Amino acid sequence: MKVTDVEKLQQIATEVRKNIIEEVYNASSGHPGGSLSAADILTVLYFYEMNIDKDNLKEKSRDKFVLSKGHCSPALYGVLAEKGFIEKESLKTFRKINSPLQGHPDMKKVDGVDMSTGSLGQGLSAANGMAIAAKLDGIKNRIYCLLGDGEIEEGQVWEAAMSSSHYKLDNLCVIVDNNNLQIDGKITDVMNGQPIDEKFKAFGFEVIKINGNDISEIINAFDKAKEVKGKPTAIVAKTIKGKGVSFMEDQAGWHGKAPNEEQYNQAMKDLVK
Repeated sequence: MKVTDVEKLQQIATEVRKNIIEEVYNASSGHPGGSLSAADILTVLYFYEMNIDKDNLKEKSRDKFVLSKGHCSPALYGVLAEKGFIEKESLKTFRKINSPLQGHPDMKKVDGVDMSTGSLGQGLSAANGMAIAAKLDGIKNRIYCLLGDGEIEEGQVWEAAMSSSHYKLDNLCVIVDNNNLQIDGKITDVMNGQPIDEKFKAFGFEVIKINGNDISEIINAFDKAKEVKGKPTAIVAKTIKGKGVSFMEDQAGWHGKAPNEEQYNQAMKDLVK
């Protein structure tokens, strides 16, 4: 199902955010902040952009997604639940022993997860491999990789970026969730990676800058990225950490902390609004 109605996509994104809060609350642990900031991006990817559904999971020709910032698995599980890959009730088992929905996604345990991730900085290398393999096999699919702006402090990201450009991977689209916060505070204070857009340009990428919490801008960016030939695309998406939950928005303290019952109820009220 390809959803083109912006209002419908916004409604789905809200449900994804509710799923995120449900997961971390029931687990009493997890990473809500960066999951909430990425919810709109993942919603557009799975409900508008990517050729992926339950019927084509085993087909080589379908599009693939790598969540490089794997600690934000609540967002991925949240959108997979809305897509029908996993039961919504199972979200309450997040991070529980014997649950397939672990703190970092496992491609061997969860349908719709294309790469097991968690150790930061490695996702783009895996996405490169997928994109190169597709070109060698003559497959016309696209590969998407979501990076965190704190994550790009990892040197391997830039080694991978060199490879993306060197091999002219125009079937690869990188998205940077630029919420400007990581576990220890502002990225500009911890290890200033700005200007992110100019760095990717210097590494040979076509760069598109957007508001990553605006559904229309995300759609337009993906449409533009498909038109780029001869080089990869990086979408630098400015977002708000904790987006949609009043007391979590733009607060580094909610990088890796679960809400208590009172906070859970308030978060759900915020999202209903």
